[in-house]
Amino acid sequence: SPVDVGQALAQNVRVTNATLIVDLVDGRTLSVPVSWYPRLAHGTVAEQAQWELIGRGHGIHWPKLDEDIAMEDLLAGRRSGETQASLKRWLQSRQAAG
Repeated sequence: SPVDVGQALAQNVRVTNATLIVDLVDGRTLSVPVSWYPRLAHGTVAEQAQWELIGRGHGIHWPKLDEDIAMEDLLAGRRSGETQASLKRWLQSRQAAG
């Protein structure tokens, strides 16, 4: 079921070895295991730090990792829906790119 995002818009993002931390405009801070988002987990520190907000904070985009996370999904506790096959292709393309 859809989650009412309301004022739960992202304003700042941090990624540690274990955790994705998102500060919201309403004062809350959400933290989820970075392992929920394998592309993010496989990214370098520099790639993880290069994020941008989607639609005033309705989502977060990491251009170097081709990862998008909607605030609705974060608030609902939804993990990445990417298939293992898709992730494997992405990892192989990263290795090929060097």
